[in-house]
Amino acid sequence: MTAWLARLLGYRDVTAIEQISPSLAAPWAHEHPGLVACGCLLAAGLAIVFYLRFQPARRRGIAMFLAIGRAIALCLLLVVLAEPTLVVKLVRHPRPLVWLLFDGTDSMAIEDDLPESQRQRLDQAVGFDPSEDKTAAKHARIAYVQALLNKDSGRLLGRLDEKFRVRAFRFDRSDGVKALASGEQTPDAVYAGGLAQQLTTTGQVTALGTAIADLARRHASSQVAGLIVFSDFDQNSGSAPLAAAKALGLPVYPVGVGPAAAVDLAVELQAPLLLKKGERTPLTVTLRHVGLEGQKGVVRLFARRMDATEAGDMLIGERRIVLIGSGATLDFDYTPEETGRMLLTAAVDPLEGEVIRANNRASREANVRDDFLRLMFVEYEPTWEWRFIKEVFHRDRLVGMRGFRTYLRSADPKVRQTNELFLSTMSPPRSDFFANDVIFLGDLPASALSPRFCELTKEFVSKFGGGLVVLSGPNFGPSQLAATPLGDMLPVIVDVDSRLRDTRAFDPRLTPQAAHVDFMHLGANSADNGRAWRDLNGMPWYQPVARVHPLASVLLEHPQDTCVDGRTRQPLVAIRRYGRGEVVYLAMNETWRLRRQYGETYYRQFWGQMIHRLGLSHALGSQKRFVVRTDRQQYQADDKVTLSVEAYDEDFEPLAADKLADHKLWAELTVPGRAGAGASTTARPLASDTQRREAVAIPETREGLFETQIPVLVPGEHRLRVKDPIAGGTVDVTFQVTSLSAERRSAVRNQELMDQLAAETGGASFDLTTAEQLPDEIKPHARKETMIEVLPVWNSWLAFGLLVTLLLGEWLVRKLVNLP
Repeated sequence: MTAWLARLLGYRDVTAIEQISPSLAAPWAHEHPGLVACGCLLAAGLAIVFYLRFQPARRRGIAMFLAIGRAIALCLLLVVLAEPTLVVKLVRHPRPLVWLLFDGTDSMAIEDDLPESQRQRLDQAVGFDPSEDKTAAKHARIAYVQALLNKDSGRLLGRLDEKFRVRAFRFDRSDGVKALASGEQTPDAVYAGGLAQQLTTTGQVTALGTAIADLARRHASSQVAGLIVFSDFDQNSGSAPLAAAKALGLPVYPVGVGPAAAVDLAVELQAPLLLKKGERTPLTVTLRHVGLEGQKGVVRLFARRMDATEAGDMLIGERRIVLIGSGATLDFDYTPEETGRMLLTAAVDPLEGEVIRANNRASREANVRDDFLRLMFVEYEPTWEWRFIKEVFHRDRLVGMRGFRTYLRSADPKVRQTNELFLSTMSPPRSDFFANDVIFLGDLPASALSPRFCELTKEFVSKFGGGLVVLSGPNFGPSQLAATPLGDMLPVIVDVDSRLRDTRAFDPRLTPQAAHVDFMHLGANSADNGRAWRDLNGMPWYQPVARVHPLASVLLEHPQDTCVDGRTRQPLVAIRRYGRGEVVYLAMNETWRLRRQYGETYYRQFWGQMIHRLGLSHALGSQKRFVVRTDRQQYQADDKVTLSVEAYDEDFEPLAADKLADHKLWAELTVPGRAGAGASTTARPLASDTQRREAVAIPETREGLFETQIPVLVPGEHRLRVKDPIAGGTVDVTFQVTSLSAERRSAVRNQELMDQLAAETGGASFDLTTAEQLPDEIKPHARKETMIEVLPVWNSWLAFGLLVTLLLGEWLVRKLVNLP
């Protein structure tokens, strides 16, 4: 009865009917059910009186039978008007969902060169019949997945469908997943074949973390037992898969496709973005290798001046090594002898048996300068913070004596004129102002902030990517910025009526967001970090704000005090991106307390890392006037390179095309081969060298911005040299073109990531030879669902048929007994 009623209601997996209770849906009957009973009694009485008194029949029994039939019909009609319903309480244990996520990127089209024994074992596991396919010694990775789905008429999907509701998705782009056609109402064999046909290899990046996050965002409201992922797990784009999997909260079952190991050597180079001329800088080369144990190689490190007329590599160092274990780390010392942009390259000659050789080289650009970052500190009067920051950066090799300048409002005008440390004005000419990299704004009254300074600072951050640090002091506070353009740039919303809070000391508290910002990490490990921030315990005061800006991240907060909403803690350190730059807000100028127990170590690290982040996010110094960029550093053959130039004149005003010859900028493109192989439609050959160089026109797209696209066909390193029409020099950029896509730079699946995903989420790791164990491995928790169904009886065929039967039956009996 339970199963029959469940099927009647259209439900599957119903195990019990806990309750069936009648009810009346018509408002008058629901509120006064006694009226229905009284009406039925009255109708029955009238029917009996009518037949026994006014419809004489030959036999009294027939009259009573007709009276009862008429009474039942009238009562049924009255009950139908009361709209009777049945409230049914059902209990079911639904089948949970299982998600299948398939990798649809180019790496799945790789035909792996496997040992014969391993290939035969894999062919047998997925159902490839060697006798039917004698010509194909190798198969693409996606072909193995398709064969597994089709094996034994879709047995794997069929077994999964017995226990779960299966939903399939494919990830082949950087912004999420694509749902594949469902086979819920299709025979398993047909569904398996249809699903296999929907698997493609057109994607150019493996963004597994983004795909998992997209599943969590769009589908996680359903009961899901687990996520099965078929991929080589070569993550090369998007967010971290492990963090996304943990946030999803489901067990992940990775199914690895491709070999777990292959003969390969990969080179990585670590170098600072900024180097100082004449100072020794350590560079680190990391080698990772598989299957090359005991082989010998030579590691060479080169430097090339990118703006030189003739490109030439200078050997920095050379090391002979024997490959032992899984990797090696080599340190090289480099002392640049001249300024300019340098390309550092680490290379190892290909070794015997390597599958992929494109990763035997690694390059990194670095900028060599005499004085690096230019800092401008605007303050009302000397404070401890001002003194210590000045000392720190005077000794910092990235700033030095010439890189730190300050405007002190209270300083004697003669001192400002004669001491090179001091600026005579806080609003110098545009060319000097925009040559800065980071601006510190201390505790100043609103009257000291001229409109020109505020507008220049706003343009400096938003348009030129500069950094702004706002240090709140005890005298004036951030409320002074509310009526200025600077107030809109802050990571906080200031309150003009706020006042200093110094009633009790407090211990600042790091927020979870602080873990993602480099300058909040002090020391070498978490223990050092905690020890450093404990130096700020017992802070005596801070400046409160109304609330946090929606686009800001709070890095340090008050342990008790809240903003006006009563929930958000008062921010002590917050950061926000504004335009192309960033703004850091500090609710106090007391970070010098980081020096109390451990000297300058943590204090210098905090401020040093902050200016590195704020100052290195854009071109440095006067280089901001003429900035040349490409949209990427790595391209594939047949891609288009987008070249953009942000150009300003001597006063940092946008450079207009009508001031240029031909109303456009020109660049020289050097390709690594004959020009005929890499000619582009936007370039014209130079007569002086028709084989290697091309002239590229860069038209204006808007005032101050010039942009063009250049098709590239030849693999290798390309150089673009753009002439600066104002200074007369050139600015160079280089980029690599490879015939090898990012998806094919790794020959093996990422077994480490697979194991982490399985271990951290409670799943298990498989490969194609063990994937058929999946239906047995996934053990969902039994879940009970209680449903309440309201079934209308009054408008059902049963009620209608009963009423019609009673009326027709009465009519037929009346005819048989000759009643009028």
